[in-house]
Amino acid sequence: MKKRMAWLLAAALTLTPLVPTAAMASGTEATVPGAKGLEQIAAEKAELLTKQYGTISVQYALIDQGKIQVSGQTGTNDQGGKVPLTSGTMYGIGSTSKMFTTAAVMKLVDEGKINLDTPLVQYIPEFKMKDERYKQITPRMLLNHSSGIQGSSLNNAFLFEDSDPYAHDTLLEQLSKQSLKADPGAFSVYCNDGFTLAEILVERVSGMKFTAFVHQYFTGPLDMKNTKTSQDMVDPSQTAGLYYPGIQQQLPNETVNVIGTGGIYSTAEDLARFSQIFTGQQQGILSAKSVEAMGQPEYKKGLWPKDADNSFDYGLGWDSVRLYPFNDYGIKAVVKGGDTILYHASLIALPEQNMAAAVVSSGGSSSTNQLLATQILLEALKEKGTIKEIKPNKSFGKPVPASMPEDLKKEAGYYGSTNQLVKVDLKDGMMSVTVPNVPEYPAEKYVYTSDGTFVNEAGTAKVSIVKEKNGLTYLWVQEYSSVPELGQIALSHYLAQKLDSNPLTKDAAKAWDQREGKTYYPVNEKYTSVMYLMKPTLEIKRAQDFQGYLNDKKITGPNTAASVLQVPGMGGRDTSEYSFYKKDGAEYLEAAGSVFVSEDLVKPLYHGKQSTVSIKADGYARWFTVPKQAAGKTMTVKLPVEGGFVVYDAEGKLVNMSEVSGSNQVVLPKDGTVVFAGDAGSSFNVKIDKK
Repeated sequence: MKKRMAWLLAAALTLTPLVPTAAMASGTEATVPGAKGLEQIAAEKAELLTKQYGTISVQYALIDQGKIQVSGQTGTNDQGGKVPLTSGTMYGIGSTSKMFTTAAVMKLVDEGKINLDTPLVQYIPEFKMKDERYKQITPRMLLNHSSGIQGSSLNNAFLFEDSDPYAHDTLLEQLSKQSLKADPGAFSVYCNDGFTLAEILVERVSGMKFTAFVHQYFTGPLDMKNTKTSQDMVDPSQTAGLYYPGIQQQLPNETVNVIGTGGIYSTAEDLARFSQIFTGQQQGILSAKSVEAMGQPEYKKGLWPKDADNSFDYGLGWDSVRLYPFNDYGIKAVVKGGDTILYHASLIALPEQNMAAAVVSSGGSSSTNQLLATQILLEALKEKGTIKEIKPNKSFGKPVPASMPEDLKKEAGYYGSTNQLVKVDLKDGMMSVTVPNVPEYPAEKYVYTSDGTFVNEAGTAKVSIVKEKNGLTYLWVQEYSSVPELGQIALSHYLAQKLDSNPLTKDAAKAWDQREGKTYYPVNEKYTSVMYLMKPTLEIKRAQDFQGYLNDKKITGPNTAASVLQVPGMGGRDTSEYSFYKKDGAEYLEAAGSVFVSEDLVKPLYHGKQSTVSIKADGYARWFTVPKQAAGKTMTVKLPVEGGFVVYDAEGKLVNMSEVSGSNQVVLPKDGTVVFAGDAGSSFNVKIDKK
């Protein structure tokens, strides 16, 4: 399969289409269900996710007029088949948790304890930021993603069976060191920290822990017996089996410790019950006024592209309040998806139909879950006679070349999206998009057409160059991503912003030239962190002819860089500031609370028979390379009570993570890397044998 735009995938982090556009377009046509019943159709389409689209297990439910009409599950739980999947098997729902947070805030609005448009500092006096504009932030701005907060302070938020509340407890401290990316209310751009802050808001105003609030006002009244938070006692045997590519065994359960952002476990049936708040079946939970307010087009209050088929048009909490393809049928649909590293979820509600569908999974993505939920709802609407037929997939059609205006060529240049830099060339009636830091990535080609847009050869994506009222120029991408037999997801958003040149001073140029090509290793991520499944390093690599930027971040001095992105939606999310500093002769990098050390401090592991690695008083993890004398030998580590180690091969692939495997032995790979992490003062006794 051909790869999809790297820059599009990077921007759409919570909507991760599993199948590349080119592959989607060339797939088989959707089958016609014929006389099959709704339950059979749902089961067959769910099985597609596990057999063709990378999902380990999936669970789904449809609720109609307050009753669960369809419910099922399929896929792998434990590999031995001893623990079957049931309707009570719990899954992490990731960012779908944000709907519980939104509902909690609105509950306090109903009680007159919160006003959505009162400055947040009146409720949380200790909330401060470097940027004085923070005083303008309101609860509404947290819920509609328009606060201007940088994005995600998620250091130690994703852990294996570890409910350490560090990420929640330190958020106010982290925000006090950050600036805003935009004026509060200027535009909505996806922001995880806003919802952890909303979680804290609920706790401050109610005087209750967020978990207790959720149970008292939502899970209890709605009889959601299989819904818990990461602060509850969660039995791992009741959660879905988790697996990761390249690791044969089942993983420990994933704990997300920012509950309001993504730390709730639930089932498809429980999420369907929760949806009754938004479909009018449970009017005693929230007022009709609050439910209606949540479904309003909040995205229109700030900078946003013209309305088009889309999966992202924010309400309060909701990802979209006018979800495609339901808008084509004149049916209002609201959606919230969620992706952690290992769990995925999607909840779609049709308020005017008193219907909803929920899909949760281990593996896969929220986008394929959304497609399954959409198919179940469309089939149910068809069965009831609400719609006559399910409409065919859309496209922009094969592009017909037109003469490109000469003055459009001036819009060629570099554009930034979250952690990405792309180069746009415009000539001979074509747009060519390349990723400078990935020279092997093939150029994406688009043909200029008579309506002033560029369309790809397959007719699945359209790109417009738009100059907005703020004076900035954007790439507006509209796309239809089709998955055979599961339907189509639409995207329409400003994906990238044109960047001005940024000549560096001599001091800044010298400092950044010395960093060029170096790798920085994370040192304050806990040994239980799920992030260690991937080698979570950062590489300093700039475009050769655009040296004033590190991807989307503008270099502002010898030791600082900050994103200048003013992109609504997904293209400008998670824009952390970079700050370099020296400590004990080594260079460190701090970004959104995460600390990294330069490769200069990463030395070869002692290859003698025995040694000791100690964690210093700062608690920072210790990274080592595998020397050639140790490659192929067996390393045995005596672990401290609170500590673990991880080994990667030369390509950065995980070889062993003691917290996952339970093994303190590993054969050291050639040119590999080892990291030891644990409490300050803890020691690892290391033994290396030839066998």
